[in-house]
Amino acid sequence: MRVLIVEDEPYLAEAVRDGLRLEAIAADIAGDGDSALELLSVHSYDLAVLDRDIPGPSGDEIARHIVASGSGIPILMLTAADRIDDKASGFELGADDYLTKPFELRELVLRLRALDRRRAHARPPVREIAGLRLDPFRREVFRDGRYVALTRKQFAVLEVLVAAEGGVISAEELLERAWDNNADPFTNAVRITVSALRKRLGEPSLIATVPGVGYRIDTGMDTGTDTTHPDDTHERHS
Repeated sequence: MRVLIVEDEPYLAEAVRDGLRLEAIAADIAGDGDSALELLSVHSYDLAVLDRDIPGPSGDEIARHIVASGSGIPILMLTAADRIDDKASGFELGADDYLTKPFELRELVLRLRALDRRRAHARPPVREIAGLRLDPFRREVFRDGRYVALTRKQFAVLEVLVAAEGGVISAEELLERAWDNNADPFTNAVRITVSALRKRLGEPSLIATVPGVGYRIDTGMDTGTDTTHPDDTHERHS
């Protein structure tokens, strides 16, 4: 289990991290909202422990970001307040559990393990297509048994394509499902990401372009539609 601790009190954060390590739980520390967002963009976490009152983007804003990302990371909120209104507002933001300071490390560990068990029961299925194995829960991809390291955006795009099971997904739909609401509809981000994804997956290319329509996983079956493969420098959807 890997946990992100978002806490601006260094001694508390380090004590929690060290205590979790003794329980075989890996933990990273973010002392402010900006650091938390950066770590979330780089690493995949099983759980997040958020102090609501932190510098920069608040714990509430971090919670909104996690929920909006669709990552499904369970959130445990920390706060010095014990008022029911504070707890209610935290749950409304998407928190899965709440712990009031000061707390016993043992209780935190028990709550984290309980959240992890709940998440395990809700794990999405592992998908396999054309020699590709995609595990949404572990965020791992294998091609013909070979591990493929992907960025978060590349993984998100591949996840949408794999879920379509060979069906065509338009660039507009990829932009809507793998990017946030602030994405420029005229950006080349989809074309660039798909091109980089092809290189990561290796040859022969698994992602086919249906000119003027979109992209699909090439299952090797004749779909009756002309397709192009590498680079797609001439493609109309970008």
